[in-house]
Amino acid sequence: MQAVKDLVKKYREIIVYIIFGVLTTLVNWAVYTVLVKFLGVNITVSNAAAWTAGVIFAFVTNKIWVFESKSKEPKTLAREFISFVGARVVTGLMEIFLPEILVNAGLSQTVFGIKGAIAKLIVSVAVVILNYVFSKLIVFRKKK
Repeated sequence: MQAVKDLVKKYREIIVYIIFGVLTTLVNWAVYTVLVKFLGVNITVSNAAAWTAGVIFAFVTNKIWVFESKSKEPKTLAREFISFVGARVVTGLMEIFLPEILVNAGLSQTVFGIKGAIAKLIVSVAVVILNYVFSKLIVFRKKK
């Protein structure tokens, strides 16, 4: 049992990051669903609003619980928020354009009837890893 506690302590940041990543996805899908299904909002507008809600939720949860950034100074908050959103825009563009590039490069396997599923999966994994790295090393970096 102690070994499990030690592993959880050692990998707490990554575990919490994954948990809040799942919750961020749920926030994104909930906003999208409410806007499209119940309010009749255009899909593109709904997707943009859902992405925005997800990024804001991810920023707050990453700041407070994942990377435990304690600063409430307006200048630091602004720097963190702008760099967080900037990083998410970069990885968001990767998520939009890289699957098609990989499919055109030959990674076009169909899985469960989804063309380019392998390319999409590879990009998704890369985006999650890059979001973590950007947040850890750039956005919420610890001062020495």
